[in-house]
Amino acid sequence: MNGLILLDKPAGITSFGAAAAIKRIFGIKRVGHTGTLDPMATGVLPILIGKSTRLCGLVTDADKRYTATVKLGLTTDTLDITGTVLTECRVVASEEQFVAALENFRGEILQIPPMYSALKKDGVRLYDLARQGIEIKREARAVTIKQLDYCGKEGENEYKIEVLCTKGTYIRTLADDIGRDLGCGAVLTTLRRTMTAGFFALDCVTLEELKTDPQKYLLPAQNAVWQLSDVSISPAQAKRFVCGGELSLERLTLPQNPTNTLKVFSEEQFLGLGEIDFDQSCLKIKCIVIDRE
Repeated sequence: MNGLILLDKPAGITSFGAAAAIKRIFGIKRVGHTGTLDPMATGVLPILIGKSTRLCGLVTDADKRYTATVKLGLTTDTLDITGTVLTECRVVASEEQFVAALENFRGEILQIPPMYSALKKDGVRLYDLARQGIEIKREARAVTIKQLDYCGKEGENEYKIEVLCTKGTYIRTLADDIGRDLGCGAVLTTLRRTMTAGFFALDCVTLEELKTDPQKYLLPAQNAVWQLSDVSISPAQAKRFVCGGELSLERLTLPQNPTNTLKVFSEEQFLGLGEIDFDQSCLKIKCIVIDRE
């Protein structure tokens, strides 16, 4: 079984836990999520099933959009409201000052990944080290905040924002950095991913809905890489392709202005992805998502 599930992840479980739930619902072993969401976060989590998991990297590399609320005057060890409070102070920054501070975080910025994250150090997750009270030095990484909009006041010293950002951006770190900029600290109080890789929350299904009719919500694997160009090949070429053989570009009909990576079909069946090598005039294998015959 191969395919794509667009899950609206609920709060209170990890992305790994969401993938485990999909395994149980479909009764399969090979499942992969396409980008970690914090347990407190909700929203779009594409999950690939079977050999479709080979497409995960192309989905995780995509831009993401979030809505979040940021509360000033607190800091915690996790950088969100679920953590242990480290500091608490009086907030003197006004709503106007909060809005003005957002300008400092648009465009390319540097972020230090939080200790409570799934990144690894010598094979150990940072959050496992953090739970042992161990903090290690993390190198700042460049990320791009393509859009950062103010959406209004949610409560006392609490503000809603919308963020469009590149892969690897931590919204918890963004909240913490905004608090540091204003001199009062800040934590993330809510987080919802509303878009990733061109998939939106309205496209998604809840775990409860999925349990009622799993097959109804299983999408074709090629939907995960909808943005890539297609190429159709003959049955003879397909046999060579799925066995690892390169295909001559001279014998293919490529689309106009193709993407460098192509979705490869034969008789309307999705076989996998090919990579164009113009220097050698061939289509190389990137991944196969069907069983070899």
